[in-house]
Amino acid sequence: MNVRLDHVVIAVTDRRRSDAFYRDVLGADVVERDGRAFYRVGDQQLNVHAAGVSPAAVARIPVAPGGSDLCFEWLGPIADAVAHLGRLGVAIETGPLLRQGARGQGTSVYVRDPDGSLLELISYRA
Repeated sequence: MNVRLDHVVIAVTDRRRSDAFYRDVLGADVVERDGRAFYRVGDQQLNVHAAGVSPAAVARIPVAPGGSDLCFEWLGPIADAVAHLGRLGVAIETGPLLRQGARGQGTSVYVRDPDGSLLELISYRA
């Protein structure tokens, strides 16, 4: 069976603040269509549920702002991620730590988005 993750949903309270965070911190392309936002990060997409947006279908218990826990692969050394976050004034909650990810052992740092969702940046580079 050939299956891979295409997108996940995050909920945000302030679209402008979240758009800026995901664009600046993760390098996401912010795409707007029909009043909705989508953050494209590499080959994946985050569908953004913001106030006033009524998506066609939602989970039985929709994700709440601050209720996501996502991991993104940082393509360079983790030290570069730490420096990048520092330049942007984004506090590292924990790390760097050794962690197991989809591609094996890597080194991760954890931060929070503006609503409090946990974001892990993992690097598989030594």
